[in-house]
Amino acid sequence: MLHRYIGDKAFYRRVLTVAVPIIIQNGITNFVNLLDNIMVGQVGTIPMSGVSIVNGLLFVFNLCIFGASSGAGIFTAQFYGSRDDEGVRHTFRFKFLICIAISLIGIAIFLLGGNFLIGLYLTGEGDAATAAAVLEQGLKYLRVMVWGFLPFALTNAYASTLKECGNTVVPMTAGIAATLVNLVLNYVLIFGHFGAPAMGVEGAALATVISRFAELLIVAGWTHIHREKNSFIVGVYRSFYLPGRLLKSIVIKGMPLLMNEALWSSGMAIMNQCYSTCGLDVVPAMNINSTIFQLTSVVFLSMGNAVGIIMGQMLGAGNPETEVRDANRKLLALSVTSGLVFGTLLASISGLFPLLYNTTEAVRHLATRLICVNALMMPFISYTNATYFTLRSGGQTMVTFLFDSCFVWAVCVPLAFCLSRFTDIPIVPLFAICQGTDLIKCAIGAFMLKQGKWIQNLTV
Repeated sequence: MLHRYIGDKAFYRRVLTVAVPIIIQNGITNFVNLLDNIMVGQVGTIPMSGVSIVNGLLFVFNLCIFGASSGAGIFTAQFYGSRDDEGVRHTFRFKFLICIAISLIGIAIFLLGGNFLIGLYLTGEGDAATAAAVLEQGLKYLRVMVWGFLPFALTNAYASTLKECGNTVVPMTAGIAATLVNLVLNYVLIFGHFGAPAMGVEGAALATVISRFAELLIVAGWTHIHREKNSFIVGVYRSFYLPGRLLKSIVIKGMPLLMNEALWSSGMAIMNQCYSTCGLDVVPAMNINSTIFQLTSVVFLSMGNAVGIIMGQMLGAGNPETEVRDANRKLLALSVTSGLVFGTLLASISGLFPLLYNTTEAVRHLATRLICVNALMMPFISYTNATYFTLRSGGQTMVTFLFDSCFVWAVCVPLAFCLSRFTDIPIVPLFAICQGTDLIKCAIGAFMLKQGKWIQNLTV
């Protein structure tokens, strides 16, 4: 029975070839983000809270970019599997245009409505002076960060296409270089070393923006220089023509993904706002919790991307259903195992990590308890993540929309809102109850996979 969930050497070699560069890239990115977060945290609780709120809001924009690209990415992986360069070229053009459009919209929204959006998270218990100081720090950070929207979006268009075509090393290298630039500039600009002014949160934002331009330069430059390895890029900007049939298919399959990422991330933002009503200590504590969770979850989250790429390539190549199901079962087992291992690791450091921050003992204690909740849920989150990417690889974007966003808005958001507004439940059990809803998603995901409607070739 156990052998059904364990692959051979060739299987794991293929998985590792796709997954390891993604894991390394995301791991280094999240590690540098952790150091970045700790650096800001050394400035004090108020700047850390302001940055945390803004990053939570920017998370919505980031996922909109990922969602917009992912719709076309489904077709990219399958076009690559069927060796159709022209198809890959068309999907890249779509990504390029939609990423520019979303970036411009995002800049306008955050510049015009930043004050209001940040203020939504400052309604919890605490003094007005502290709330005003957090708002000021958040606005300083946001007004610089928006100028990194466009390079971030265009980098995603290039990097996602390379990954879907099996080249995960170059995006990894670009990501590593960018994060190292970010780290060095954080040290210089936040604290004012080597003759630079001490810019605090504005320095952290400026470092991020510069690193995003550096990442774009590397990944786009390499793609265009090595045309023999990236034949889809030849003539890609001679026109922005997209075949009507393909455009219609991308929109039909892709819009649910865009809407899914937008609604899911905004749902998460609203849930965090609900949590913030439990007191101003919740904001920095949630920041500490989410930072270490992102780092320790990098393996199983990256495995989700690998699942989507491998499944998409197998479906595009026309592999038999039995082979596809067998590979998917083993990929899911590997994802859950990684979640179990790193959940155990997260629990073991739950009390140590908050000590790295220059904050109050109350914030540290609260952060420790929140980290333990996430550690317990990590294996279940890893399963739902891998399930999501499996369904998406076969074009079941409407199903993933219902599975992800509709679930958040129908279950999680109302639950968080009602418990935070109409009960006196403390933040830790409130957070645990909301996180525990992933158990329901596990059952739904297992049912959807068994149905097998996701097993389809979209390129024929």
